[in-house]
Amino acid sequence: MGERTEPEIRILESEDELRQASALFRTAMVGLPSWPEVPGGTVNRYLEAGRTWGAFLDGMLVGTVDATSGKLTLPGGVRVPHAAVTHIGVLPTHTRRGVISGLVHRQLSDARDRGEILATLRASEATIYGRFGYGVASTSVSVDVDVRRASLRPGLPESGPVRLSSYPDAWDLLAQIHSRHLPSRPGMIDRSEYWWNSRKWRAASLTDPMYVAVHGEPGHEDGFVRYHPVDTHEWFTSRNRTVVVDDFFAPSPEAHAGLTRFLLGLDLVDRLRFTALPEDDPLPLMLGDARAVQIRSVSDETWLRILDLDRVLAARTYRGSGSVKVEVTDTLLTDNSGTFEISAAGAARTSGPADLSLDVADLGALLLGGTGWHRMIAAGRVRVHRADAPDIADLLFSWPCAPFAGTSF
Repeated sequence: MGERTEPEIRILESEDELRQASALFRTAMVGLPSWPEVPGGTVNRYLEAGRTWGAFLDGMLVGTVDATSGKLTLPGGVRVPHAAVTHIGVLPTHTRRGVISGLVHRQLSDARDRGEILATLRASEATIYGRFGYGVASTSVSVDVDVRRASLRPGLPESGPVRLSSYPDAWDLLAQIHSRHLPSRPGMIDRSEYWWNSRKWRAASLTDPMYVAVHGEPGHEDGFVRYHPVDTHEWFTSRNRTVVVDDFFAPSPEAHAGLTRFLLGLDLVDRLRFTALPEDDPLPLMLGDARAVQIRSVSDETWLRILDLDRVLAARTYRGSGSVKVEVTDTLLTDNSGTFEISAAGAARTSGPADLSLDVADLGALLLGGTGWHRMIAAGRVRVHRADAPDIADLLFSWPCAPFAGTSF
């Protein structure tokens, strides 16, 4: 076997290289559904300039990764600079040759140089990204609702009007609603123009019916739902006619109640399938029969990588009393490593012995409040040096609502 060659890694800029990267990613993923061909000269509508990296071996493009710029909401409502990482792939002929490692290292360094203090991604495999410092910071729940059993309880919030909108004009309205009413729930992220453009592009190629409804008076809309029916070839004879809720954006109790009323009132529908809800969504509690809601799956959603630990810990809000000294190890971005004293007053570097020690990936899993310190300790992922520190840390990092992004990319 010859001497191992390190891949050449650089930014992809030309339309031809960016198209090659897109095709490479789909080859690497194997099972993605087909997409329409991007019209010539329009790649820059779907990929942010200067953020697509390529890895080359012997002059051949063998791996790629890209990202878009935006912000992510921390506990307390502060929104911090964030990189949404996606399209990570390596040709099946070139795996286990350092390609992914080279791409991820270069991308994380670049994101940090840009001033971004966090990166997140959606993982196709659960065993890859922990070694690069990513931890699972939020989960997503998919549920089925038996419409025949689902009657709303009295006393729900009063809601505004709900009206149907139509594609393609609806896309601009949906983007406005999302940006104007992004809630303070930890983990929420921007939807960039590139994200919306990709949704429009994919939707334009579909022939199956798609629908969208918005909540609120015209000019003051504050929520929306996108949905589509499945198995339409048997729609009139089926006893289990299903509508899939692709995107449920209901940032207030009023919007949630109004859009839920609308969906439950659809004629000819036996089942609603919500593809992504937060763990603490109130939907089951809104029904007289909570068993009308059945959980289909609970999946990891946000994989979070801390890029600038000092700024991240200083930006989020903490609850409770007392303080803990937390020692963090980061073998990739080594200047993150150190000991921090954390209390309700904030967080700052300190010296002296630590009360708790952990890896930066595990702190990423704890950062948004979705996972408790005691749970991580039970899993052997946090070392305890002071007996009362786990109780204090659990309260400091806790938050009233579960983290959730609600945006796949």
